Amino acid sequence: MTVCRDCCCGSRSKHPAVDHDRQLARLRVELAPGHRVRTSLCLDVCAQSNVLVVQPDPAARRAGARPVWFGLVLDDTVLGDIVGWIRAGGPGRAPMSAALELSVITAPRPGGIDASPALPGTP
Repeated sequence: MTVCRDCCCGSRSKHPAVDHDRQLARLRVELAPGHRVRTSLCLDVCAQSNVLVVQPDPAARRAGARPVWFGLVLDDTVLGDIVGWIRAGGPGRAPMSAALELSVITAPRPGGIDASPALPGTP
């Protein structure tokens, strides 16, 4: 999983009610030891901050699963839903709840142009 933490994502000025450090710590604790949680500089979807990207495991990727991007991850409920989905297998391995699908966003294309929408976890 990649967690955006740069200009907007993780910003107290943009999201003062969110404890960004606690959010990141929770992900690291709840997904350990089987999943790596890393941070990235800006992922270029600032209008959707806070942004997380969940990578499929290698076998799911070989079978066609693709990373799933989540936006507006600003509360514990959405964060918990993401953690539960990852524990169940994540992209290409586990179905996503309808509620969690509401947080899926389109990944940006190189150059800052949004890609066309795709179903979560599909090529």
